[in-house]
Amino acid sequence: MTEKIIFMGTPDFSVPILQAIAANDAYEIIGVVTQPDRPVGRKHIMTPTPVKAAAVELGLTVYQPAKLGGSDELAALIAMEPDLIITAAYGQFLPTKFLNAAKIAAINVHASLLPKYRGGAPIHYAVMNGDAQTGVTIMYMVKAMDAGDIIAQSTLPIEPNATTGDMFEALSVLGRDLLLETLPSLVAGTNERLPQDEALVTFSPNITPEQEILDFHQSATQVHNHVRGLNPFPTAHTTVNGVRTKIQKTHVVNETTALPAGAVVKKTKKELWIAAGNQTVLAIDELQPAGKPKMAVTDYLNGHAKFEEGEQIISYE
Repeated sequence: MTEKIIFMGTPDFSVPILQAIAANDAYEIIGVVTQPDRPVGRKHIMTPTPVKAAAVELGLTVYQPAKLGGSDELAALIAMEPDLIITAAYGQFLPTKFLNAAKIAAINVHASLLPKYRGGAPIHYAVMNGDAQTGVTIMYMVKAMDAGDIIAQSTLPIEPNATTGDMFEALSVLGRDLLLETLPSLVAGTNERLPQDEALVTFSPNITPEQEILDFHQSATQVHNHVRGLNPFPTAHTTVNGVRTKIQKTHVVNETTALPAGAVVKKTKKELWIAAGNQTVLAIDELQPAGKPKMAVTDYLNGHAKFEEGEQIISYE
């Protein structure tokens, strides 16, 4: 018997999961729900979500309500009588009557080891906080955010220099594989079901503009984690001699300094070291001054950096 599925997702993270379900003869995707097209870039070109692009390529019917609750699309989706509703980084709360429309279950592929990091940016927080591992949780969907019972989990280490972009790719594949392993037992009704421990809940709300600003009073390791946690999006930044500058890539230097946070510890043709908190030192490897393309630090030092060792180039009021 082929199970009928409504799939819901939006970013690149969701695409391998959608493609794997579509390729499996045990399942039929009867509808794909994703966010509306958005203007992208300086020219504000209307651009479909990655999930929409993948669904169109697969010949699937796509729904894009601005808000699912109360929409015409909601009634149409409920009328489809799906066996399963599967979400993976969709980006909206789902009405209870829609969740109840699934004959077997409404489930979510969430990129954290719940109950840790409920919310919209679990991968960002895991990297920014310097966690040694993260993972994927398959869970039942309920009205509360990411609070449903756990069906299955799989862990993945976070390498010291891995970025959020790296982890998005790896966790997408992990989520795809874990979902395909889990679905047969879910359909058969033999799956595990573990309530989340509310005492262990933490949250990962969407990144705010204020969180994009680097604070070099933190240790070099903390600043480095912040940089890689916001790479490739939304990207961390600071102000270098009055110029807003995105910091794309860094590494921690095994040195100490007595210079204040934000001062130049070392400047050569190939290296730029900045003092951070607790007398630690951070090397800048890749950056992007406002109005300029992203560049390696060697190119930056060659044409843009008019300062000396010991100079305070990142100031705090």
